[in-house]
Amino acid sequence: MRKNIELLSPAGNMEKMKTALAFGADAVYAGIPDFSLRVRINDFDMKKLKAATKYCHSKDKKIYITVNIFAHNHHLDRLPKYIKELKKIKADALIVSDPGIIKVIQDIWPECEIHLSTQANCTNWQSAKFWFESAGVKRIILGREVTLREIKKIHKKVPNVELEYFVHGAMCMSYSGRCFLSKYFVEKSANLGDCAQPCRWKYNVSQKFINSKAENYSNSADRREYFITEEKRPDQPMEIVEDEHGSYILNSRDLCLLKHLKDLRDAGVVSFKIEGRAKSSYYQAVIAGIYKQTIKNIDTITNNEINNLYEELEDKLVYRGYTTGFLLGEKGDQNLGSARVTSAWEFCGQVIDSKKFIKSINSKVNNLKNLMMIKVHNSLHVGDEIEIIKPLYEVVKIRLEKIIDVPSGKSVGKAHGGQDKIVMIECGEEIPEFSVIRRRI
Repeated sequence: MRKNIELLSPAGNMEKMKTALAFGADAVYAGIPDFSLRVRINDFDMKKLKAATKYCHSKDKKIYITVNIFAHNHHLDRLPKYIKELKKIKADALIVSDPGIIKVIQDIWPECEIHLSTQANCTNWQSAKFWFESAGVKRIILGREVTLREIKKIHKKVPNVELEYFVHGAMCMSYSGRCFLSKYFVEKSANLGDCAQPCRWKYNVSQKFINSKAENYSNSADRREYFITEEKRPDQPMEIVEDEHGSYILNSRDLCLLKHLKDLRDAGVVSFKIEGRAKSSYYQAVIAGIYKQTIKNIDTITNNEINNLYEELEDKLVYRGYTTGFLLGEKGDQNLGSARVTSAWEFCGQVIDSKKFIKSINSKVNNLKNLMMIKVHNSLHVGDEIEIIKPLYEVVKIRLEKIIDVPSGKSVGKAHGGQDKIVMIECGEEIPEFSVIRRRI
């Protein structure tokens, strides 16, 4: 069994992957669109997966490849070739939800380490025991619906299976992500990795009476039926139904379990998973850095220190409000008021390797120390009070005195993102590659 806690981060492309690793992730997960539950905003193909695996291993980190679609017959035709390629590049594990895909993997690559995807809905110890003992699965990625008490029992009953649990990121309002709204509205299946996120759209609520003598029941709520319609699809009403457990529709808050990592560790969880392959490098840096800080000091960190880190997550990111989900036995919170919580801070740049620029710019710039090459996101302005977040979430605060355009070497008053815009700024200390920069809006 694993003794050290693993921080597992998402990788939507190479830049995000490298950022997550620099900020403390021990492993990343990625996949190609054809077999992964991320089709859009997914930059990986087989060539890039090979490069990503090589990079991870060079840093003594791991990479897990997602093969977690719900496969139909036609998917199986191309699957064996893909598994052989993953075997060749020596991926550390495959994340799978479909028993048929597990069978194909074990026929082609018997020694492959298999992690059961959360999409398989493993929520009890008998299920975990089956997957571990009968299907050869080494790790179970538990469903988000599993409570802390249930995790403890699963670990007690099946102590040799590794347990992984989501600790941060978006939550789906359907059961373990098995949602059909996207397929219903726009023929894009969430279960094949192409969710259009209709839970984030704007809806209107209407009602009608179920009896022709509606006026007789105008004050009786149980005689009414309620419907929601998406603003661009008014001819497709959906009835809202609520049972004793609540109404599981629309926009969920984001999961945040920063304050419960020790509880999860003590319950038997060995891998803490972050959601967000479609999120920015800034998101990767902040989330990985803050969670790594907590994990490193998990037995000694004070409540005050955790609260300070939690406030960073609240103040410095755009999110949908936070919830502990089902972990503590509560019904998952819903955020029906707005699509997201805005932040007073903006991601404005990331430090990049300066080697390929420094020779061409050196002769044009004099008397500047500790120059940083910045790939601009959004915008930077002379006079900005900025925060530079270094791995592993060490924050440096400076006033931006000068911006130098690359490759011209000219001073400019501002710089805007887009088209891979590169500038240089000066700092009082050396700042490592992958550090991210933000400013108050």
